[in-house]
Amino acid sequence: MAKVDIDLVKHILQRNEFETRQVAAIIEEIEKELQIQKEENPPTPQVKKQFCILISDPEGKLPEADFTGWVLQIPEEDSPATVEERLFRSAYEFNATPKGRRMPVKSVGEACETVPARITKEQQIWIKTKEPVFMLRTTNQIPFDKLDKAMNDGL
Repeated sequence: MAKVDIDLVKHILQRNEFETRQVAAIIEEIEKELQIQKEENPPTPQVKKQFCILISDPEGKLPEADFTGWVLQIPEEDSPATVEERLFRSAYEFNATPKGRRMPVKSVGEACETVPARITKEQQIWIKTKEPVFMLRTTNQIPFDKLDKAMNDGL
């Protein structure tokens, strides 16, 4: 259902030459209905999330080579060790749907690309990159040319 500003409704009713009392009564009724809807459906608090990177390392060479992977999010208080399990459960849920039965996902990459957000959200995992991104290794230090040279020269 489209959401419309109450002031816009009021302006349109007045432009169409409704009586002021009628406009006020209609606006009051709309506000009462909005209040009832807010009480029936209180907003759910937003879940704080943490980022995780799931790296594709099929041959166990992580220290020696560069890889591709997917950026995912899970709730902040949950362990990153649950990422893979959540993704698998999302894939199982998708494969149980009619579309999933026609074209089931068989790999993590296919799951990240194909499984809709409504299914992954149920498993509390949010896929931020549908396609794998290139992972780079770093020493986690910023080189300062003058400082590094002075340190190497023994100054």
